[in-house]
Amino acid sequence: MRLVEAIPWDGFSSAMMKLVLLTDKEIFAPLIEKSVASKPTPKKRQLAFLAQIEKGDYIVHTDYGIGKLTDITTMTVNGVAREYLIIKYAGADKIYVPVDQIDKISKYIAPAGEKPVLSKLNSQSWKRLVSQIKKESQEFAKELLDLYAKRALKEGIAFDSPEFWEKALADSFAYQETPDQEQVIQEIISDMEQPKPMDRLLVADVGFGKTEVAIRAAFKAVTSGFQVAVLAPTTILVEQHLKTFTDRLSPFGVNVAALSRFRSTTEQKRVLAGLRAREIDVVVGTHRLLSKDVKFANLGLVVIDEEQRFGVRHKEKLKMLRAEVDVLSLTATPIPRTLNLALSGIRDISTIETPPLHRLPIQTTVAPFDMDAVRDALLNEIKRGGQVYFVHNRVATIASMTNKLKEVLPEVRFVYAHGQMPERLLAKIMEDFRNNQYDCLVASTIIENGLDNPNVNTLIVDNSSHFGLSQLHQLRGRIGRGKVQAYAYFYYNPGKLAG
Repeated sequence: MRLVEAIPWDGFSSAMMKLVLLTDKEIFAPLIEKSVASKPTPKKRQLAFLAQIEKGDYIVHTDYGIGKLTDITTMTVNGVAREYLIIKYAGADKIYVPVDQIDKISKYIAPAGEKPVLSKLNSQSWKRLVSQIKKESQEFAKELLDLYAKRALKEGIAFDSPEFWEKALADSFAYQETPDQEQVIQEIISDMEQPKPMDRLLVADVGFGKTEVAIRAAFKAVTSGFQVAVLAPTTILVEQHLKTFTDRLSPFGVNVAALSRFRSTTEQKRVLAGLRAREIDVVVGTHRLLSKDVKFANLGLVVIDEEQRFGVRHKEKLKMLRAEVDVLSLTATPIPRTLNLALSGIRDISTIETPPLHRLPIQTTVAPFDMDAVRDALLNEIKRGGQVYFVHNRVATIASMTNKLKEVLPEVRFVYAHGQMPERLLAKIMEDFRNNQYDCLVASTIIENGLDNPNVNTLIVDNSSHFGLSQLHQLRGRIGRGKVQAYAYFYYNPGKLAG
């Protein structure tokens, strides 16, 4: 072996010369890569993550699994003072994670009200779970490709209905369709008329008219002799869709019904019998529609509102439906996987980019929380005859926040609602608010998806820094759905905001 000092070209080997030349690039590359991988997390990323979490939040560590954040403290180890996150696991187990290693940590996200099971540090269950998820992801990808290959070969329903029905429904629309709406409607109707199963994703901003497009597609199916299932992620949204679809389609003799936990057992049995006997044309429901006892006489179209909000088992059922009937998915915020399927050509995609005529842009304010400013925003909306959404996404403190607001504004009619309430009580509160029996609804993010109340044109979000951009966008879409100027106020706690 001989050491040569020269310009550091890439190394090479020569059998003829019986020579192997290694530069410092080949010799030290593994060490360089290791050094890069273990570089501390950038300060900005640390601050951004620390601003999103609080004591009591559930945390996921890539190596140890699900734990609970109990504290953030400063400790001195080997003469070096650093900040550590103390994360509690099952039993008395806990770990101390330096803040410069928070790239291994993420906040646990779960459906509202559901608490995860803490992982055990002395168990291999977390590693087995990660391995299982990787395996299932590969199987899912294989199933997905297989499914769409079958759809491409399978002969589907060629919906055929008289054009005068489509024109009659279009003429009954109270608003002028936007150019994008008209184009999307034609794309969907054209798909439905082809003897190949449709699987189209409709992406449109909140309030841009996705529901009306779905109604046109549903009517096309019904007037061709088929039934339609409309799936929504929440019971509240089911009730709203029921009203919208009934208002638009019942004048044409279309029988619309709903199936969810809001319905009594007797009513659910009546709806199930009506679906089997072809007495019900359109049924709107939650994942209840995917139950084994739900049988259709002649299902032709499935409309899925915000598919990403459904659970894994429900998506499995939806995959099976895709192989048999036409599917139209609606979303304002597609998740990357769904968008990738559309952009890669596996699923067709349509977009509505033009807002409705005379729609005014929402005036948005981002500022530190100020009760006086909140008071002024509430009173200004109520004085012009409107109503207010106040979003406070902590179930444990939503009642006390409502009481604080009542103390500041005793003349305002407040009510609060969240997803952990009994469903019938929640439905009654939402209906009373819709009927203008309250001025301000203090709510969790249950208002995030699809609620349409044109009289609500002021939105106040407490601790807005705890939300993602997608959530804030969805929340803001709940107001400004008419010709009235709407206002959104995103308040934050300056002490918890990343700089």
